[in-house]
Amino acid sequence: MLKLTALIKPRHPHLPLLLALALSTAPLRETPTLNPQFPDPSITSDLVSILSLPNWHRSPSLRRLSPCFTPNLLSDLLQSSHLHLFTALDFFDWLARRPGFRHSVRSHSALLSLLLRSKYQAPVERIVTSMIKSCTSDQDLTSIIGFFKGRPEFPIRCFNLMLMALARFSMIKEMRSLYDEMQKGEILMNDHTYNTMINACCKEGDLDGAKAYLCDLLDADWSPDTFTYTSFVMGYCRGGDLNGACRVFLLMPFRGCTRNEVTYTVLIHGLCENGRAREAFYLFSMMEDDGCRRDVHTYTVMIDSLCKDSRMQDARQMVNEMSEKGLVPNVATYNALIDGYCKAGKIDVAVGVMELMEKNGCKPNVRTYTELIYGFCKKRNLHKGMSLLSKMVEAGLSPNLVTYTTLIQGQCEDGHVDDAFRLLDLMCGDGMVPNQWTCSILIDALCKVGRIEEAVSFFDSLVQKDIEVNQVVYTALIDGLCKAGKIDIAHSFLKKMISEVCLPDTYTYSALIDGLCKDKKLQEATLLLNDMLEKGIKCSVATYTILIDAMLKEGDCQNAKRILDSLTSSGCKPDVYTYAVFIRTSCSEGRMKEAEQMMAKMREDGVPGNSFIYNTLLDGYLRMGLKDQAFVTLKNMIDSACEPDYVSYSILLKLLLEKKQVGGVLKTTNMWNILEMDSVLELIEEMIKHKCYPTINSYNALMAGFCRAGRLVEAKLLLLHMQELGKTPNEDTYTSLIDCCCKLKQYEDGLVFLNAMSECGYTPHLESYQLLISGFCDTRNFDKAKSVFCNSLARGFNNDEIAWKFFFNSLLRKRYVDVCSELLSIMEERNCHPSPVTYNQLVKEINVMQIKE
Repeated sequence: MLKLTALIKPRHPHLPLLLALALSTAPLRETPTLNPQFPDPSITSDLVSILSLPNWHRSPSLRRLSPCFTPNLLSDLLQSSHLHLFTALDFFDWLARRPGFRHSVRSHSALLSLLLRSKYQAPVERIVTSMIKSCTSDQDLTSIIGFFKGRPEFPIRCFNLMLMALARFSMIKEMRSLYDEMQKGEILMNDHTYNTMINACCKEGDLDGAKAYLCDLLDADWSPDTFTYTSFVMGYCRGGDLNGACRVFLLMPFRGCTRNEVTYTVLIHGLCENGRAREAFYLFSMMEDDGCRRDVHTYTVMIDSLCKDSRMQDARQMVNEMSEKGLVPNVATYNALIDGYCKAGKIDVAVGVMELMEKNGCKPNVRTYTELIYGFCKKRNLHKGMSLLSKMVEAGLSPNLVTYTTLIQGQCEDGHVDDAFRLLDLMCGDGMVPNQWTCSILIDALCKVGRIEEAVSFFDSLVQKDIEVNQVVYTALIDGLCKAGKIDIAHSFLKKMISEVCLPDTYTYSALIDGLCKDKKLQEATLLLNDMLEKGIKCSVATYTILIDAMLKEGDCQNAKRILDSLTSSGCKPDVYTYAVFIRTSCSEGRMKEAEQMMAKMREDGVPGNSFIYNTLLDGYLRMGLKDQAFVTLKNMIDSACEPDYVSYSILLKLLLEKKQVGGVLKTTNMWNILEMDSVLELIEEMIKHKCYPTINSYNALMAGFCRAGRLVEAKLLLLHMQELGKTPNEDTYTSLIDCCCKLKQYEDGLVFLNAMSECGYTPHLESYQLLISGFCDTRNFDKAKSVFCNSLARGFNNDEIAWKFFFNSLLRKRYVDVCSELLSIMEERNCHPSPVTYNQLVKEINVMQIKE
């Protein structure tokens, strides 16, 4: 048998280290490295000698040493030597002019200390200003704030600049401290000082603090200006008092302050964020009449609001209006559009917007990629989301917590819980700590696949790692335990939650009520609802709907309607699922007129239907054998922009078969096992008759039914029929056919469809490649498996996901260890490197399996 070291060529940059980790238990000796934090003393000594010369800047030795010059070296030089003050200042400026050199906070601090000790004031303002501008983090600012204590000789401009820098990092406590220091030092503050403090407080929604600084401004005989009033407009918006913001906005002209585009934009943003879009649009329309020109930011706020309201066409028109006025959309504008299209499920359009922004010279940022990743995950195209992760890193961008959490959720929703935890390892490897949402998603996923003990163990590990366990995390575990029927354990965690002063909220109670209802403990569930209300915890629509559903299932319509009355009297409005449980009950009891009336009421209340509620109504018509009404409902479903799915078409086909007197057979077998093509064609004819014209998605749903039943011949016939009507197969069409071929072990046919899919410009799913590679290995056709694998490497998939799906989840489970080794070598040869974390795990796994064999 081939050995691991013979098959894997050491091309991976981390391979020698990883092999050592995998093949040896001996501890690795640390490799000595040069520490850039501590400059070479000999260089410092040589530099002192050079700088003591009259014409040091012309010295050849200086040019020779210049590649070694760093901010740390300069800092060390200024602190440890006795350079003449003017020489130190000249050398500092000489370095600043060198291409690629950038002074650090530390080098600035060393020079400033020297200047202050020498009491040489002339360059102080310039150096302080430069030092503040060099700060890139709150730690940098903390390190220099001591310079401002007891320094009344510093110009007010330096203090104001420092306050602005602290405000940029929301360091309000430090701002207050510096402000108090200025007052003690009797530094003459100006309107800029007071406005900076007011603005910082308003950004935090701290209106009381802002008003206190306003009083200081007035006491100092300064008058509030446009900036002051605009800050207060923002403060009221951030504090949730929109009426207060509007009052300040209206007051401005009466106080002699003109409103500018920032004032308008701040209030428009606040109104949009609080659901008052109509008023925001009115303000937007009156800007130019008030002498204010709409800028890119104003338009972006409006576009973002339109996108959040799913008014994508209006948003696109506003972008066009921007261009007509000579304004160039920025990254925030494009991100608003991308986010809107992704949430509307129009991922292809969102990708088009990203391509447009790149074409227009606007570089995508982390948020751009994260929103597209969310869009792909929502459309169950996880492999494309993972590919974007790779492209994002290649573009020099670092994924953030939201990026990783979005992908972890995508893996969990696709049932790949182990891959989700592998993503968690990558995230932690990047120095990030999972937050409440990341942890709750993983706990929920473990519970859904029945891995309850692992979910509890993971929960316990969070406490050990000092990761905050809050309401969200507790609720995820309690909900998972309830859904798994572990009500008693869920209650024990509720007690633990309360004992740790982590108070349960409406979602926690809803999870417990749902668990009790599923366990047919309605009385306990009702008591828990009452307990919840007594504690002042507001019930959500979901809480009421859970109880209504349980009562209707028990036939207790009277109490169900009583709960519905409680729902409406509490200020909540029934949602689509509340209506759905009543419609389902009416349908199951044959009261279709009542179900139709409930649907009509739902539309009157402005609640949009979804596939679940329409399918519930279709199922009711199936029970009653009402074909025409069923197709009318299908038409209503399509007209309301709700796409019929596999379930919808299955119900309609059953209805047609019932009419053919084969209903009895359907009760004992899967309909798709006996369905004939003529019944499918009849369905298509009925759809056309009722003006429900079949789309590519209609054919895909029907094809998926045949494919799930392993009826490839019928699926191919439907494909031909679809093509004869001029409809082109899409990604979903080919994916269903490939899956069916692999299910039937017809791997050559599956490969034909995969190649056809590629020729049509579609990227096959990673799972399709996984099935074919695994299948060809099962039939001992290793060369074909290798060929398909090589094809997959050219598709831009994420290299970590290739390793997870092909190796961990497939080939290694089937003990194709040598094949894995060879394929891993191919990845190395093609520079398709998994992350060090994944690579290390993979090498160890292969080695362990080889030892066992």
